Amino acid sequence: MNIIVCIKQVPDTTEVKINPETGTLIREGVPSIINPFDTYAIEEGLCLKEQFGGKVTVISMGPPQAMEALKEAVAMGADEAILLSDRAFAGSDTWATAYTLSHAIKKLGEFDIILCGKQAIDGDTGQVGPGIARQLDISQLTYVFKIRKLDPEARTVVVERLLEEGREVVETFLPALLTVVKDINQPRYPTFMGIRRATRMQIPVWTVADLPGADPDRCGLNGSPTQVVRVFGPPRREGTVDLIEADSMDDAAGILADKLLAEKVI
Repeated sequence: MNIIVCIKQVPDTTEVKINPETGTLIREGVPSIINPFDTYAIEEGLCLKEQFGGKVTVISMGPPQAMEALKEAVAMGADEAILLSDRAFAGSDTWATAYTLSHAIKKLGEFDIILCGKQAIDGDTGQVGPGIARQLDISQLTYVFKIRKLDPEARTVVVERLLEEGREVVETFLPALLTVVKDINQPRYPTFMGIRRATRMQIPVWTVADLPGADPDRCGLNGSPTQVVRVFGPPRREGTVDLIEADSMDDAAGILADKLLAEKVI
């Protein structure tokens, strides 16, 4: 089976900072990680490869530093990796990102399954995976938490989707795109041999000129129908702290209960 996994490198959520003047994310000097939901997509791709054979190719679009995310995926067990990096891709919204990734996938040739995380933790839109499926005109199965059955000969896949109101069992034909949730598996750690292989691997970098049929005017900021006007952090929560001084825990509990009653909390 030919399995393609689309991943994204995102800022570590505990380190995100916003420039108060420009309203943009400060990425310089901020640690980056593989989007956590994408690690489950990588793991599921590796599991399918172990069960049915074939290869796993990981693709990411981003700045040169996104190469580290691809190397981590290779260290986990991916066979090949490709980085889409070009100034022409800068400022892409979800539509332009899906457009660019879909043309890279077309260049790779035939495939059976595309796997994506359900969403990225920086944008939280969940739109890129379905957008890729639409650009490639293939079926999409979102919020997948279990692949019940995959039949390469019959070219079918049956999955369970995790929805707010319950679970849904869906079947479709291959090729198909699946976006997965964290309930689907437990991602493995990179192995020592995998790390050595990733360190030595020369990962190709594709620009817009390397994507046959891709229109540069439909990539990046120029090709993005939506634009972020302003980004800002929520205001800090205001509050005060009252320290209760008492001779015993029972006295402190009584004082606290009186305060809660006075404030009509209880």
